Amino acid sequence: MKFLKGLALSLLNFLLVLSLTTFGLVFMLNCTILTPDFVVSQVDRLDVAPLVAPLVKEQIQIPPEAQFMSKAIDDTIADLEPWMKEQVSAGIYSGYDYFMGRSQSLSIVISMEPMKETLRDNLWDAFLQSPPPELAALPPATIEQYFNQFYEQEISKQIPPSFEFNESSFPPEAMVIIEQVRQGISYFQLAYQALIGFIVLLILGIILINRQVRSTTRGIGTTCLVVGAFGLVEIFLATRFAGPQIAQLGIPPPLQTWIPQLLNDLLAPLQTFSIGLLAAGVVLLVVSFVYKPRQPSV
Repeated sequence: MKFLKGLALSLLNFLLVLSLTTFGLVFMLNCTILTPDFVVSQVDRLDVAPLVAPLVKEQIQIPPEAQFMSKAIDDTIADLEPWMKEQVSAGIYSGYDYFMGRSQSLSIVISMEPMKETLRDNLWDAFLQSPPPELAALPPATIEQYFNQFYEQEISKQIPPSFEFNESSFPPEAMVIIEQVRQGISYFQLAYQALIGFIVLLILGIILINRQVRSTTRGIGTTCLVVGAFGLVEIFLATRFAGPQIAQLGIPPPLQTWIPQLLNDLLAPLQTFSIGLLAAGVVLLVVSFVYKPRQPSV
């Protein structure tokens, strides 16, 4: 009987270790990657201007006689950075509603008029500061007419009135993958709830089999202490060695400073969970040593 009891307790404690370790990772993902507020907060922290400017300049073909456009594009992106983050945030929330199953359709529409207006104003200012030599002696009205014609023919037509993103934007094979991701997320959410219930059942099973406060608190406390300490070691190793690895990737400087903070924010829920387990383990171990069982009455 004692052998079976010991075997059952060993099995339950082993499953509890695996469940708590797995739950820490699942809890981290649920609080970060699967939470739109977290993603939006990371986008808000990112300095997007140095990243977006080269991409925009690649899309807008700058004529040789219009090199003044380069600075104007930089100024426009800097001016529109709050607007761009606002649009990205709205798209993130819409996308998460779709992937989390709260919406059955994906539709993101962004008007490009604010960008076109800001770009035109900055181009006009840059054009006035350094007009082409052949136009420098012309009247202001003629210069403005030339600029308007240049803007409409060379710039405005390259920027669509709006940007629309929906299911039809993806090829059929990509939509198959997206549907699999949506289904996987629903399974993940179900598993998250089931894992909580499974951990509770494991603890109840240990309590019912042990039926002794000291051995129960000592066993569960040791498990919590080990899993919590292991989680903190994982976090230390991840943050300790991530920085040098990121520096070797050759990524743009804004990302080099952004990614380490992103990693810290990603690991923050796991750190909180591990510290909580560590504290719970210490408390349970203290209880196991200070608790005095009742003496049977004579």
